[in-house]
Amino acid sequence: MADPLPLLPDGRPLGPAHLRRLRELWRSAGWPHQDPLELDLLLAGLLEPQTDAAGRQTLRLTPAGLQALAGHHQRHRRARDGHEGLVARVAQEQQRQGRLVWRGLSLRAAVPQALLAPGAPAVAARDDTWDPPASIPGPDLLSLLQPEAPAGGPARPGASAAGLRWVMAMPDVYSIRPSSREDQVLPVALEIKVRRADLLSDLKRPAKGEAYRAMASECWYVLHAGIGQAHEVPDVFGVMVAHPDGQGGYGRLEVLRPAPRRPFQVPLAIWLALARATPEPAADALAQPGLAALDDLPGHGDADSLLDAAPAPPTSPDTAA
Repeated sequence: MADPLPLLPDGRPLGPAHLRRLRELWRSAGWPHQDPLELDLLLAGLLEPQTDAAGRQTLRLTPAGLQALAGHHQRHRRARDGHEGLVARVAQEQQRQGRLVWRGLSLRAAVPQALLAPGAPAVAARDDTWDPPASIPGPDLLSLLQPEAPAGGPARPGASAAGLRWVMAMPDVYSIRPSSREDQVLPVALEIKVRRADLLSDLKRPAKGEAYRAMASECWYVLHAGIGQAHEVPDVFGVMVAHPDGQGGYGRLEVLRPAPRRPFQVPLAIWLALARATPEPAADALAQPGLAALDDLPGHGDADSLLDAAPAPPTSPDTAA
């Protein structure tokens, strides 16, 4: 269990900027910046000055500073492990439903430019008045990925012509149905949250949620139990709660609100990204469970025994004679 972060002389806890500075000084030669951050760290006893033989002054971490940095890394590692554990649990559940699953994809999506403006209201994500991304004007999606025409040349239709802008989106889990009908693939994007601070940060960035909606028929937030309620998440997203299993992992996934399903056809750019990526391997270690029945056959693995067990081919009267 990591020790709590030390307090600054005025009673404030160490902030992210202080921890970044400790990490930078630990990784570098320790040249001082002589700014308020270093003053806080010096007064808190986390840094100490030292002078080399040439009279140059540098800073180094004290034992207390090393302990504070190590505790921060331990907390970060636990949070990351918890997040990855829930991502794996959600991916497993998607596979159980017979879907192809990817983790850690990076996909391009078109979102309204208004949502990217500074100070865009978080509730804007509740607006469902546009159809991402099939309604973007242009001959096809590939033309939107081409650079803009040079000045004086004919304009190429693109996202900007529709008041949209391309952004990169990285859903924690992305899955599709293995259907031969394009309109039945029904892609699903799932965002995993294990800390309330991360959830609130996401809800303040409506463009991120709209980017997920631009690549999926359904979008979900999967929350660690206790960090949020369904009414805090915009209605255009489904909400699930993951309950710990008491053994350091996750068990039951409870649906608090189903995700609205929209008609959606996967754009060519997403198909290309899926083709380049590797889907999650099946949960079963046995890739072809149908072959398991061969283990029960007498003489399995013995080619002569299998041939002996095979019925003899029918013979014609001429052959019999």
